[in-house]
Amino acid sequence: MMNRYENPRMPSEAKIRYLDGDYQVESTGTFVRCAVTGAAIPLEELKYWSVDLQEAYVDAAASLKRYKETHPARD
Repeated sequence: MMNRYENPRMPSEAKIRYLDGDYQVESTGTFVRCAVTGAAIPLEELKYWSVDLQEAYVDAAASLKRYKETHPARD
């Protein structure tokens, strides 16, 4: 049974502007998508993103993978 203080929300994708150490919600939602895996990331669990690419990552491994893709090793 729900009480009057609960506000169930249907999951919806948010639009985010990623900043250094913070982000701004431009369009409300409950999650963003990982740019590498496509996994839904609840906003309260969002820890990894790229300011330059303006995309989110589900974990450090996904962030590193994208970094390596966009910054090829030089010989």
